[in-house]
Amino acid sequence: MIDLKEEKINCFGCRHFYVTWDRNFPKGCKAFGFKTRRLPSMEVLKASGQSCLKYEKK
Repeated sequence: MIDLKEEKINCFGCRHFYVTWDRNFPKGCKAFGFKTRRLPSMEVLKASGQSCLKYEKK
């Protein structure tokens, strides 16, 4: 089971984060190349079990 209580990363402060025009997937990550409904860092945490390794402060 994945422990989702690791450090939460705020994507709004990341240089790879962007807001899309897609109503279904309003948030995106340029580093990983995907769009999502939730914050990309939460998707990375859920999929890999670790905090986002591509985070770069703006």
